[in-house]
Amino acid sequence: MTEDMTLAGFTPGTQAIYIDAVRRLAAHYRRSPDQLSEDEVRSYLLSLRDRGVALGTFKTNHGGIQFLYRQTLDRDWPLFWKKKDSPAPAKAAA
Repeated sequence: MTEDMTLAGFTPGTQAIYIDAVRRLAAHYRRSPDQLSEDEVRSYLLSLRDRGVALGTFKTNHGGIQFLYRQTLDRDWPLFWKKKDSPAPAKAAA
């Protein structure tokens, strides 16, 4: 992940924040993040919101975790899709 962030041009400060976010996720489940499911990651992010972390803190945690899964682990989970990226709902047959 560190190499991927360096290649993406992230500053050392951003890299440290993103790494800390991933470390906290791993510590929460006591497992390596590559062993976690999308539902577990979603639950963790929701728990941050439920605990009332500041929006900036949430966004940096989300950003770091998203970077790990999308860029480093190449997992294109719907959890990280922007609404405009999500598939359109299927229309009911007439």
